[in-house]
Amino acid sequence: MKQSPAHSPDRLLARFSSLADPARLRLLHLLEQQELAVSELADVLQMPQSSVSRHLKLLAGEGWLVSRGEGTANFYRMANGELPESSRRLWQLASDETAAWPALAHDRLRLARCLAGRAGDGRDFFAGVAGEWERLRTELYGERFTGLAFQALLAPEWVVADLACGSGAAAIALAPWVARVIAVDRSPEMLRAARRRAQGIDNVVLEEGELERLPIADGACDAALALLALTQIDEPRLAVREMARIVKPGGRAVVVDLLRHDREDFRRQMGQKRLGFSPDDLVHLLTAAGFDAVRCAALPPETEAKGPALLLASGTRKELRHPPLRKKKGSVR
Repeated sequence: MKQSPAHSPDRLLARFSSLADPARLRLLHLLEQQELAVSELADVLQMPQSSVSRHLKLLAGEGWLVSRGEGTANFYRMANGELPESSRRLWQLASDETAAWPALAHDRLRLARCLAGRAGDGRDFFAGVAGEWERLRTELYGERFTGLAFQALLAPEWVVADLACGSGAAAIALAPWVARVIAVDRSPEMLRAARRRAQGIDNVVLEEGELERLPIADGACDAALALLALTQIDEPRLAVREMARIVKPGGRAVVVDLLRHDREDFRRQMGQKRLGFSPDDLVHLLTAAGFDAVRCAALPPETEAKGPALLLASGTRKELRHPPLRKKKGSVR
């Protein structure tokens, strides 16, 4: 007997095929949560709008999505209530199997930023000047003063370590607000660039050294900063222990690094040793090294940023229960 179209495998295979792409699965995860425009999806996924539109067309053709027009924009959402039972079961399986993808965590952060911006548009319309304030403030006064105000919270007598200082941008920004910055990097080329930039700034000390063996004496610093450093080394645990060693009791440590992701090509291109960290990873590293009141959270992705999202962790050095080690030869106080 000839097989009827109703029982043909073509429809089932087409549904399987429509899900056989990571970008389309990410789209469905987003559109299951929120109705979004093509431009918003392109921003969240960090993909060209043409690519997003192509995927949306295929998903809509297989019945996964519904859309509506609003002005010149098209908004899409997942066809949750309109999906047949077989498609709902298939999506449930795909959703469960992909729920732990690191890419989805990054997508959720960018989605939150996108929705916050959308809320701002509503305030612009309904609240007049109140909603325009962020834009007006930037137009009238620029953006630097906010960062300068935060820097002014630093104590002027502090000694701050800038670990993996690179070409010195953070050290130079900190220098006007503290007594001294000890900037350490393992790359002679980076240190040469930093010395050129820091020429004439007397309270920036540049030292060559490994993060796992810092050329800084025990308890010599009031605070230590490690920006995008731990993903570059083999032993983050040792580097964080060194941060604890050089920070005096009651001092602070701040770490900014990559949220765990799955962009292996990015990792290789940047010469990184690992695919970032989870918040629990950084909390554990700082706590195990001797820091209290450890906090860690993902940072909202910046609009123009193309790399993975970032985490910020901080903690306070516990009171020492043993006398400090002697200063090592060649270390900075």
